[in-house]
Amino acid sequence: MDERKRDSMIAYLRHRMEDFGISPDDLATALAAVPESDRYRSANGDSWSGEGAMPQWLKQAISAGQSIGHFERSSGSVIRPPSQTGADWTNDPFAGSPLARMSPR
Repeated sequence: MDERKRDSMIAYLRHRMEDFGISPDDLATALAAVPESDRYRSANGDSWSGEGAMPQWLKQAISAGQSIGHFERSSGSVIRPPSQTGADWTNDPFAGSPLARMSPR
């Protein structure tokens, strides 16, 4: 990525953070709070270390056709905290998929 695109992206992210009332300190705190032992994570914040029985949210997503690799955290990945919509997404079989991230029309 060239320097101009990088600066543009940083400006855009800062603007969006201001829109949502997120400070750089809030972001740093949220990223520091993510346990490093979580190997798999859903879009709504469910996590699994990869040890023991597979959790229901991951079983449902896999049986709905999603690959387990989709939920695997890579080093340096950024995890969004779950949205505060008031909806219960714990049994959503599409959690973490592009369908789950679509905004309603």
